[in-house]
Amino acid sequence: ARQREAYQKTQFPKELEATVAAIDVERAKIKEESKADDDDESTKLLLPQLKAKFVSSQGYGLDKIHFGMISATYDTFESVVFLLLGFLPYVWDLSAKWGASWFGLDPQEHEIRISLIFLAVITLIGTVTSLPFALYSTFQIEKKHGFNKQTLGLFFSDKVKSLALTFVIGGPFVALLLQIIKMGGTYFYIYVWAFMFVFSVFMMTIVPVFIMPLFNKYEPLPDGSLKTSIYALADQLKYPLTKLFVMDGSKRSSHSNAFMFGFGNNKRIVLFDTLMTQVGEDEILAILGHELGHWKLKHTIMQFCTTQLYFGASFYFFSLCYMSEELYRAFGFDGPGPTPTIIALMLYFQTLWAPVDKLLSFFITVLTRQGEFAADKFSVELKMGKKLQSGLCKIHLENLGAMAPDPWYSMYHYSHPPLVERLSAMMALEKSLGKKTE
Repeated sequence: ARQREAYQKTQFPKELEATVAAIDVERAKIKEESKADDDDESTKLLLPQLKAKFVSSQGYGLDKIHFGMISATYDTFESVVFLLLGFLPYVWDLSAKWGASWFGLDPQEHEIRISLIFLAVITLIGTVTSLPFALYSTFQIEKKHGFNKQTLGLFFSDKVKSLALTFVIGGPFVALLLQIIKMGGTYFYIYVWAFMFVFSVFMMTIVPVFIMPLFNKYEPLPDGSLKTSIYALADQLKYPLTKLFVMDGSKRSSHSNAFMFGFGNNKRIVLFDTLMTQVGEDEILAILGHELGHWKLKHTIMQFCTTQLYFGASFYFFSLCYMSEELYRAFGFDGPGPTPTIIALMLYFQTLWAPVDKLLSFFITVLTRQGEFAADKFSVELKMGKKLQSGLCKIHLENLGAMAPDPWYSMYHYSHPPLVERLSAMMALEKSLGKKTE
């Protein structure tokens, strides 16, 4: 409700106006000194552009938050209805029946195989029920605001590929996870933790190399000043960059991004083709300076370790209630024999762990936001602060980012601090560094 009210504001936020106006003063000086044309993007004033897009940004945000509220309401309604009607026990019994009639599987002796049938049914049902929301989000909201570039054919092609990957990778993963829990004894959570670590590393390795190319085309960045400058920046920071790609993000959306991946001395950088049309070369370098700051400051490793701690804690607490048949009977699983492990996991993460997850998610968001400020500081210390500020403003313009977010809402939901907070922090840092050098 608070964020919805924020999106209904019609007055441009004064703090953002004052901050961007200060940036424009510097750009105006550069324009005057260089005698640049009015259409020169490197010196074009940012505040008038932001003000011109403010109404569109508010409308986009309002549409998204209304859609999010409707989607969340439906998810809650579906969960409650499924719970009251005993949906999970019904699907499990149905899966056991199909497993017995089609494959001759006994529910007690072949629990893991029945679990895979159960998960396949649940996944397919979830895909069908979520499809109208995905279609509306893509072909109504995103299209209305000029972002969607997908065709229906590409949309459904992505859905089919995602489902296939879910079964090909998710099936063996779940089977191994269930087997470890069953064979691990009292301290199974330790073995699960180790398994999750190995699986995380495995996915970090194969996703960018084998899975992402199934959805997008990655081509080497053409030779030129930008490529030379990026490699020079990587050398300056001792970042072992081996490949530099441009991704055809524009075939799905006009949103822009850049990211890095790779292990050891085999690092790669990917630029969205949309990013290259929205900001200048110096601004791309400043944005990459920010991203390389995450690497230099060990944020990626810290995030990975935090995720592993999360896995360890969640499965440890799961081990404390794993054998609680009273819990499972409360949800309709009162048949003969122990409750299937996959059911125990689902009920645990959907009920007992859910409120803990909300708290931990907030903690992780706080850490992530601190990391963003630190990476901004790193870029400023590379003397790229002004270009990063203008680059962020342009990205905000092109992506219709929130310009007047509610502070409490953004504190919980935004992994990146609001634009005005990042700009203000960088400008204060530049001022501080300027005084130190005087």
